[in-house]
Amino acid sequence: MKLLETNGRRYLFVMAVEAEYGSELSRRFSPLFTGVGPVEAASAASAALTGLAESGRLPDFVVSLGSAGSNTLSQTDVYQVSTVSYRDMDASGIGFAKGVTPFLDIPPELPLLAPLQHVPAKRLSTGANIVSGAAYANIDADMVDMETFAIARCCMRHRVPLIGLRGISDGANELNHISDWTQYLHIIDGKLATVVDGLLSG
Repeated sequence: MKLLETNGRRYLFVMAVEAEYGSELSRRFSPLFTGVGPVEAASAASAALTGLAESGRLPDFVVSLGSAGSNTLSQTDVYQVSTVSYRDMDASGIGFAKGVTPFLDIPPELPLLAPLQHVPAKRLSTGANIVSGAAYANIDADMVDMETFAIARCCMRHRVPLIGLRGISDGANELNHISDWTQYLHIIDGKLATVVDGLLSG
């Protein structure tokens, strides 16, 4: 992990795993890899931001990026995250709306920065499960991932704005093998790199 400093701003790029970090992105930044899922993402992001805070080097922006699934958005296209929700949270049995964390004064959908006018912004759902096929019927969002909500909560604690960028790797068809996820990652790598260039030049 290394902060990227450009145009007087510091950026921390955060990704889940190296499989999403191809040759184009690797020319642009050195990310924090969190591992897969909300727990690993929260653990890694919290440790990194706490360490940076203690050294007086918090970034101006955190950028969470990588792949996402969707059964409605175009495969390999890249989208900004307009809002992120936590699909695992369900305390409806004691009277809370699904997605609302009990006794926490935040909305079920957290708004994120979407600073790029030429990149469409869509709603994202984070959870600890792989979504495929008929399971999309239960998702109240345009796309799904496994890390962004957790990273957003860590950023909130440190008052650092979060930008989410996701390329659609799967969702058009049922997932049956890991290759169904990885087959388009090299294309998404190049498209994310182009979007990152626009972000850093803005």
